[in-house]
Amino acid sequence: MKSGKPAKAVGAAKSGKPGKPESHLAMVRRARRINRELAEIYPYAHPELDFRNPFELLVATVLSAQTTDLRVNQTTPALFAAYPTPEDMAAAVPEELEELIRPTGFFRAKAKSLMGLSASIRDNFGGEVPGRLADLVTLPGVGRKTANVVLGNAFGVPGITVDTHFGRLVRRWKWTEQEDPEKVEAEVAAIFPKSEWTMLSHRVVFHGRRICHARRPACGACPIAPLCPSYGEGETDPEKARKLLKYEMGGQPGQRLSPPPDYPGRPAPAPGAG
Repeated sequence: MKSGKPAKAVGAAKSGKPGKPESHLAMVRRARRINRELAEIYPYAHPELDFRNPFELLVATVLSAQTTDLRVNQTTPALFAAYPTPEDMAAAVPEELEELIRPTGFFRAKAKSLMGLSASIRDNFGGEVPGRLADLVTLPGVGRKTANVVLGNAFGVPGITVDTHFGRLVRRWKWTEQEDPEKVEAEVAAIFPKSEWTMLSHRVVFHGRRICHARRPACGACPIAPLCPSYGEGETDPEKARKLLKYEMGGQPGQRLSPPPDYPGRPAPAPGAG
């Protein structure tokens, strides 16, 4: 893992000296350098939902709305034991499905989506999760974000996943000023080669969850601080900033109960553990 050396006095924008606006070309070069730096910091970046096949990833991603990946990962083992296939989930008793997914919140709406998408997979796609964006977004409860997660991580089809972390960071880094997720996706996609889209998404989300938090970014412990035009929005004192680091960066468990073999942190606790 790259240790990172946060700068003590970073960014012309914070120095009080007026400077020329950054050109589009300079922004693209800076963005690509940030991506290269993040690749060194998080060489193990991965989806933080536990899954074994495209259907499990699709279901887990739908469940992840308005909750943590950890909560989803603690919920899905029992869910997939009860309903391992789209055919099984489509035929579920709604109240029983709702009870299994209750910990993830909004369980009635999510159960309706899960049963609907399962029925559609069964009836329209031969029981197999489709591997095309145009098909995935026809499934109930599945938008572009969810579709790109499934395509990139279950089918190897490059895609940019614009969740709240991704949108927040790319705006902080001045890659875009857009708020609409589809416009964010389009503008960021234009900066990077298609082959980078999926891993870029993981790296940015990892950084947002571990260091560049929404309310108190750990600026003083950030390895890419010299490249960040928003440096100083968070805690700049290195010691105080280090205390804000989360997951493996802060010596804590990650969100997956079954992380990849190269993950440097500890697995998350199972329900009821510790």
